[in-house]
Amino acid sequence: MVIGAGALGLATAEGLLRQGAAVTVLEHGQVGQESSWAGGGILSPLCPWDYPEEVTQLALRGMAMFEDMADTLCQTTGIDPEYRRCGMLVMPPFDVQAADLWCAKHGFAVEQRGEALFLPDVAQARNPRLLQALRARVESLGGRIVEQCAVNEIISDSDQVTRLATAQGDFVADSYIVTAGAWSKALLGEQALHADIKPIRGQMLLFKFDTPPLPHIVLQDGLYLIPRKDGHLLVGSTLEDVGFDKSTTDEACAMLLQRATMLLPRLKDMPVVKHWAGLRPASPGNLPTIGRHPHLHNLFINSGHFRYGVTMSPASVEVLLNEMDGTAQPFDVSAYRWR
Repeated sequence: MVIGAGALGLATAEGLLRQGAAVTVLEHGQVGQESSWAGGGILSPLCPWDYPEEVTQLALRGMAMFEDMADTLCQTTGIDPEYRRCGMLVMPPFDVQAADLWCAKHGFAVEQRGEALFLPDVAQARNPRLLQALRARVESLGGRIVEQCAVNEIISDSDQVTRLATAQGDFVADSYIVTAGAWSKALLGEQALHADIKPIRGQMLLFKFDTPPLPHIVLQDGLYLIPRKDGHLLVGSTLEDVGFDKSTTDEACAMLLQRATMLLPRLKDMPVVKHWAGLRPASPGNLPTIGRHPHLHNLFINSGHFRYGVTMSPASVEVLLNEMDGTAQPFDVSAYRWR
């Protein structure tokens, strides 16, 4: 039983189905309409040298696995997630020494372009198309998806979960995996323990050009411009600690537009096609929680990836499935354990 049908939940379900498991996915709303849908799909930490090694090792492995995952989804479902390595131009200000040291240590390609750095191997995917492909893949493998099915209570007895009480009745399974993003801690209640996950709102803008206005992603001090191959351009994003409020604000729109126009003056006279917000599952140190509950042997989690759930999804699923079946891990995963 997988609880939550964002990118991580669907990827987790897909991995279990490939191993021959019977899988039901419960989603409190509609599939993929929360953080995963709202994100820009940059498949890399924005400035990876600013993050702990435990974050970047999971991100780097996910980045290395993502192209194969996207190809498989496209071939098996006919839905193209639009994975492409377009590169990312990082504009100052940033820590030049930290960037050089990190890229050299990790063998990460980098090119100096004036005062900026170009990272040619950074890729992107189109989140809504990725989610459509993941859903189609899960259903084609025999997975069951139940929407509008809020989990009201996780009921346990002794050392295991016995059932879920939901808006559509009780559900029983051998194992339960929480992939509910920003809602994971609230859903778990007292069983959350130290899985400290909370929502952080991010607002984004969408523009449409006849042809792509940029050849690559542009990043400056947390603001990014993401060009799609059909001429759409995404501008994001804010970081707002406002609880579960997904409303948009005029102030954020004006700020994003003003900063984006400084990087791309052509935006000055362009209409905003869409303005939306999503809730990221933030966690201390940007570290996700992946693995088995310390006290309930059939309860697992794969959540708290903050901005990088899509990027980390292939590697996070690998780590979770390895723990579930006792397979050796690709690296030290102790930092992600449920404490």
